[in-house]
Amino acid sequence: MRSPEDELAELDAASLRRTLRPVDSPQQPESIIYQKEVTSFASNDYLGLATHPALRQAATEAIETWGTGSGASRLITGSLNPHRQLEEFIAKAKKTESAITFANGYTTSVGTLSALLEKGDTVILDKLSHASLVDGARLSGATIRVFPHNNLDKLERLLQSTSQSAEPNRRTLIVTESVFSMDGDLAPLREIVALKEKYHALLLVDEAHALGIYGSHGMGLAEQLGCSAGIDFHMGTLGKSAGSAGGYIAGSKAFIDLIVNKARSFIYSTAAPPAQAAASLAALKLIQSGEGAALREKLWSNLRLFSELTDSPRPESAIIPWLVGDSQKALDLSNQLLDQHSILAPAVRYPTVPRNTARLRITITAAHSEKNITQLCEILNSLA
Repeated sequence: MRSPEDELAELDAASLRRTLRPVDSPQQPESIIYQKEVTSFASNDYLGLATHPALRQAATEAIETWGTGSGASRLITGSLNPHRQLEEFIAKAKKTESAITFANGYTTSVGTLSALLEKGDTVILDKLSHASLVDGARLSGATIRVFPHNNLDKLERLLQSTSQSAEPNRRTLIVTESVFSMDGDLAPLREIVALKEKYHALLLVDEAHALGIYGSHGMGLAEQLGCSAGIDFHMGTLGKSAGSAGGYIAGSKAFIDLIVNKARSFIYSTAAPPAQAAASLAALKLIQSGEGAALREKLWSNLRLFSELTDSPRPESAIIPWLVGDSQKALDLSNQLLDQHSILAPAVRYPTVPRNTARLRITITAAHSEKNITQLCEILNSLA
């Protein structure tokens, strides 16, 4: 029998072993890591809402009213008001008939895909889709097809062949992210919607890294591109720009009812704490407000500054992949930034990204100061 020590040694040899990093401060640019002050460029809290007074107040008031836990699955103990209010707001914001929330983004992906699909159906995923989407597709038992990243020609060929061979009453579901989590680039959503409609397929778009950042109301890339109506399933997370936690799926009432009845990660999980739902609702309201618009402008101003100071193309999102290639070199560079310059820019390696594409995953937020960004850029330029 193999030992865990042997497996860990293999990970060490391949520079792929992960460790948990102790943090003794809230998630914000100035953090305390390994008991020293550092500037973090690791968080997905793109608008800096995780410590916002409005979210703190909403969570505190919810604890006072509803307590700290939900007791059980919502199908057992019922739906608390904070969950219902949050889902009604999401459905309205996404212009859909209904919405349902999960405890986190991973359970949203796994639960939704395994509820919507079964053996005989087909799911067609972008090659760079998040691991949770891939896992959900595998659990569903559906036939899985993968198209090269953002390759519309290959997507159309897969849709064409699937439509010709599919049996009656079988579903074909296209799955993509709007902003890809490791490269920070954007999906051609308008074109994908057109293909989906041409071949009578369904479309799920994960806006995890787009919510709060794009659109006149901050509801994501689909809102910005004006193609929301062509998307059947709007997925997202409340743990990134919304500064809280949880995931959501919005769509037609019938499909959402089906997910409630078939998503095992929803049925068999204790509901998220009511304070989490209350904080998420406060965040979404803030994102749609004038303050939210100002935070988005601050974020994009910070991204423009990074581009100017590093003489690099303007980022398409808050995610900046600083490509290194070799896993050990990426680890060494990340450690050098932390140890010598008190900057946290985590190394991302296989299997999170393809082999030989290890990189620093740098995230810029609205909470970063001009001084934070200038310091980072000066150091990166000196290492180039």
